[in-house]
Amino acid sequence: MNNLSVFEKIKGLKDSSYTRRLFRAVFVILGKLPKKKKLVVFESFHAKQFSDNPRAIYEHMKEHYPEFKLLWSVDKSAIKLFEEFNVPYIRRFTIPWFWTFPRAEYWVNNVRLPRWMPKPKNTVYLQTWHGTPLKKLGLDIEEIHMPNTETESYKKNFTLESEKWDYLISPNSYSTEIFKRAFHYNGKVIETGYPRNDVLTNHSNQLISNLKKDLGIAEDKKVMLYAPTWRDNEFYQKGKYKFKFQFDLENWKKEFGDEWVLLSRMHYLVAENFDFSAYEGMVYDVSLYPDIRDLYLASDLLITDYSSVFFDYAILNRPIIFFMYDLENYRDQLRGFYMDIEKDAPGPIVQTERELFQAIQSMTEADVQLSPIFSEFKGRFSSLEDGLAAERAVKAFLK
Repeated sequence: MNNLSVFEKIKGLKDSSYTRRLFRAVFVILGKLPKKKKLVVFESFHAKQFSDNPRAIYEHMKEHYPEFKLLWSVDKSAIKLFEEFNVPYIRRFTIPWFWTFPRAEYWVNNVRLPRWMPKPKNTVYLQTWHGTPLKKLGLDIEEIHMPNTETESYKKNFTLESEKWDYLISPNSYSTEIFKRAFHYNGKVIETGYPRNDVLTNHSNQLISNLKKDLGIAEDKKVMLYAPTWRDNEFYQKGKYKFKFQFDLENWKKEFGDEWVLLSRMHYLVAENFDFSAYEGMVYDVSLYPDIRDLYLASDLLITDYSSVFFDYAILNRPIIFFMYDLENYRDQLRGFYMDIEKDAPGPIVQTERELFQAIQSMTEADVQLSPIFSEFKGRFSSLEDGLAAERAVKAFLK
């Protein structure tokens, strides 16, 4: 049996305290070896995606910093994706990974790392996070409703994680204030806008046309993107959440099927597999599409709920509808909000299918830039989104 299969066998002992202790010991020992200078290791969403702020920073560094070696840490489930994009990677929790990750000079990540993973001395850890907060985060959540998760241990883990960060990217001053408190973070904040949003400012009509073609959408079709979030208390098990459509797709087809297509983008924690075969050519399951930024660009209208996607989508000056069918429960029981969404939402809030369809009809031809609420929202949350966030972020965290 080779060394790789030995480690795979150990890793297979899920939730084993022995495994975690062994991994930590190996990580600590190898982290004391000399650093691999100018090596940057990236991860996005637990090493399962090539997306978000880490991708934008990677792409900027690939173009402008050829002297650096750029490498992705990848879960085995995502290997095919990274090979399709021809991105250099090492498979997570293998011998080469342990030999490389703790010795990298820089880490770039957008979520928390496993608790057992310490940050070696002289490693620079850039935490990019993955959204402007609407719903409460970290230490600000009064009671955790996630499965097998105690409130106090959840908050303690957040504090232990944030102690590892050397830099934290923030998209605006609103987020900076919340991140510092919710993550119990006292390190350096790079308030620069989100690198992942640079393309939303620097796109072309040809890019949009190409994206629609790649998705299989006819040029003359209008596109609405449905991107809801997950519910903490609706789950199958830890990390796998339930979701049920609250509007009827047959009714949607009758109302909008001739002119529109619907892109359904579930949160990465939602475990449902939807069968849209009855709506082929009208409803597309894009939950596994590599990066939501392309879906923003390809769509003419966004439907969401409590997901932070609307902060990014507003950059495009396109209509946003908030389908918050469980608003009172989500606001008062599950999470709570940082802002008065009912007052400050840059689009209508609806709670029933009928209200949703009416809002779609009324927003189709609307010029959102004429709305004082929309303009005020953009001034508050998007003032730094000028297409240069990746450039500023990289200059800030490189030694």
